[in-house]
Amino acid sequence: MRRLASIMALALGLAAARAQEETLTLDDVLQSARDWAEENLDESVLKSLRDTDQAKVRQLLADLQARFHGEYIVDLAPLKQTARLVLPILEGYEETAPYASWLKAQLDYLEAAEQFRLLIPPPPRQPGHPPTRAPNPTPQQEAKVWAHLLEARPWPESAKPIVPKLKPIFVAHRIPAELVWVAEVESSFDPKARSPVGAAGLFQLMPATAKRFGLHRWPTDQRLDPESSADAAAQYLRYLHERFKDWRLALAAYNAGEGTVQRLLDKQKKKTFDAIAPKLPAETQMYVPRIEATIERREGVRLAVL
Repeated sequence: MRRLASIMALALGLAAARAQEETLTLDDVLQSARDWAEENLDESVLKSLRDTDQAKVRQLLADLQARFHGEYIVDLAPLKQTARLVLPILEGYEETAPYASWLKAQLDYLEAAEQFRLLIPPPPRQPGHPPTRAPNPTPQQEAKVWAHLLEARPWPESAKPIVPKLKPIFVAHRIPAELVWVAEVESSFDPKARSPVGAAGLFQLMPATAKRFGLHRWPTDQRLDPESSADAAAQYLRYLHERFKDWRLALAAYNAGEGTVQRLLDKQKKKTFDAIAPKLPAETQMYVPRIEATIERREGVRLAVL
């Protein structure tokens, strides 16, 4: 998961900046993300790329991290074309192929952001005043766009042999089997997928989360084993649901970190995902409705009834 650990990985820039949200600009966030990229991206992996490709990949990953952790969904829209150009670069090298798998799973966020940009034009500019930001989509707009993006999409081929094996693991941990589709959103069911912040496997577990729920990374990384990854993810989802008593909040915590969700609930004195969504990271604002739409598309059931 990109989760709380990923926010900690950005601590030198993004986490500190978010504490001063009132004066934070997108340029500030982007610069912090570039600083993070210089310090955290795997040099041994990046060295497999040509110099020009390295620059493109570094810039895109830094921009994605920054805008995923910002509050405005439409800020992701301009990255769609760049991501599509960088994807074949990552796919072209064995060392970077796991990052390509991760990036594929992120393309839907960029497509959705573009749809929201077209759907929600910025307010008219007032003479003598700076431009006003376009608001984030409403819950109804989120549901409509995600349902449209997924309505004609078949099962991922890699899901067909894996899903029947993973559902019993979720049931054994007393959580809905339908939550196995979190893996489609996280990794497009590619067990080798790896994110720039160190998450890996079908359910994109961070190292600390994997260890917390019984997985080891040596001599082999158990996060890359589908059944082991599912077992840890199911345990974590059950824990989050027991803590927040609501699947939408649990999923938000799976993505943004349980501390992030709890602080917003406490600060805003709210009890629902929709109430705190505007202050969650842009990725998380889309993550929960994307999972809802995915489960409804794959299983024909709504998250609310699980």
